[in-house]
Amino acid sequence: MLNFRHEIGGEKLIIAIAQDKNTNEILMVAYMNKEALQRTIETSMAHYWSTSRKKIWLKGESSGHIQRVDEILVDCDMDAIILKVEQKGGACHTGHYSCFYRRLIPPKKLENIGRKVFNPEEIYRG
Repeated sequence: MLNFRHEIGGEKLIIAIAQDKNTNEILMVAYMNKEALQRTIETSMAHYWSTSRKKIWLKGESSGHIQRVDEILVDCDMDAIILKVEQKGGACHTGHYSCFYRRLIPPKKLENIGRKVFNPEEIYRG
């Protein structure tokens, strides 16, 4: 059904965008392989494919900042999805609620517009 057309490191993937189901704020972008998508569907908890670790990970398995999936939307080419989620804690490993916490002010300035919801040093010690 879905088109796993993006290939990274030999793994066939789709783009997965996590979006807050209540505010519509974009929280993060990641990849899923078929197994990560199937686990997400079965558990209603977001699972992704880590391109750096080359394995499936449950969002929040280290931090406890899980994503409960309420709805999955599929784009017209069937090669990307949006997960409408209930985010517990922050989605970003930097401690921000969303990974999109900076705004580009042309030509080269970044402005922090996001809110921090946890201290990553406390969560990811060691």
